[in-house]
Amino acid sequence: MTEIVKVREQLQMSLSDFQEQASLQSGQIFVVGCSTSEVLGERIGTSGTMEVAEAIFSELKQFQEQTGIELAFQCCEHLNRALVVEREVAIKYQFEIVTVTPVRSAGGALATYAYHNLKDPVVVEFIKADAGMDIGDTFIGMHLKHVAVPVRTSVKAIGSAHVTMAKTRGKLIGGARAVYAAVEETTTCR
Repeated sequence: MTEIVKVREQLQMSLSDFQEQASLQSGQIFVVGCSTSEVLGERIGTSGTMEVAEAIFSELKQFQEQTGIELAFQCCEHLNRALVVEREVAIKYQFEIVTVTPVRSAGGALATYAYHNLKDPVVVEFIKADAGMDIGDTFIGMHLKHVAVPVRTSVKAIGSAHVTMAKTRGKLIGGARAVYAAVEETTTCR
């Protein structure tokens, strides 16, 4: 089995497991950070390839088609972890668009591939995603809503890259009298 086929299969399995647990809804934002270098067993930022990026991108697009989620592709630290999204997503969620074109050496292979293969891509600096996937320890946490909840799947690596995933939930706010689940005694005034 070729490395690319293995990467595709691992990604399909991890996304399927994730969706079973997270139940993402249409319109929710899913952020992806990925080091294609780490996928190939190399140090982050040293050996990224468009071949691996294409495989990952195509699997993520299939996941998008199945779920209706919106994708956000995190760039590398050289672009301050900015994100590639479709223009309509940036407009819908009122993300501020910045001017930069990701390239493999300043943006990373996956974000660069996404920039050249989305319908109308733009780059934004900040989002608050509903869920995300981190392939190769790229640290997507800065782009997740509070409160991030780790989701454990059967897949621990994509290629050679460590993979982690998270969904988010609303904050539980209030004090000693706060109620987090509606039960009869909390819905009436007595």
